[in-house]
This record gives sequence, structure tokens and C-alpha cells, in this order.
Amino acid sequence: MKKVLVLCTGNSCRSVMAEALINHLGGGRYQAVSAGSTPTGQIHPHSLATLARHGVPAGQPRSKSWDEFTGQTFDYIITVCDQAASESCPVRPGPAQKLHWSIPDPAKASGTAADIERAFDAAFALLKNRIDSELP
Repeated sequence: MKKVLVLCTGNSCRSVMAEALINHLGGGRYQAVSAGSTPTGQIHPHSLATLARHGVPAGQPRSKSWDEFTGQTFDYIITVCDQAASESCPVRPGPAQKLHWSIPDPAKASGTAADIERAFDAAFALLKNRIDSELP
């Protein structure tokens, strides 16, 4: 089983959805966890709603610092921050294969409830496509 660490800044949306998707789609080949460089301390409720809407079990996600994983080794470290918004995306040293997936932050979406749902669904779809195409 390959170990995957998914990182973003707040560990409340994208990394949480990626963790759940990898664990769900990986069919036991992957064990994913997620963390943030500056965790918000809470999981965005739309992240959980999006996972549920698409039939992906969320598990028991918790917004946490990447410091919890110091000293652990991973096969993959995936960052999911969107660089276009001048967001500080964490970088983790080590021998793991590093992947960067620039996923727009759905937590920054505004507008109607439908607009926000579309933003979360778009992030979900981008993550799913990257997982399907880049994790063997």
C-alpha cells in the first residue's frame, strides 16, 4: 500500500476532498492523509456535502498541521494549492514523489448557493481527474 500526503494551506477543502477521493478510488492501493501549513481548524461543510453528494465516504476528517506527520515517510506528496491567487502552497522535503495539482479554492467562491455548489463540484471533478490519471 502506497502512502500519500495531500497538502494545502488550510486543510479544510481541497486536501480533505483529495484525501477522501484517493482512499475511496484507490481500492486499498493507497492510504491518504491530508494536512495544511496553516490549518483553519475546521472542515468546510461544503467539502463534506460535496463528497456525500458524489457518494464518497469522508471518513473522520480533521483540519490539522503537517507537523503531525514529521518523521513519517510517504510515497507521494501532493500539493493542491492554486498558485494563481498568490496562495502560499506548502512544500515538504523528503524522498517522496512530489505532485502539484493547481486546484482553485472553492472556499473562495461567492454568489448563490448554486454557484458555491458548482465551485465545489468543479474542484471535486478536477481532483478526481488528476487522481484517475496520475496515481497508477
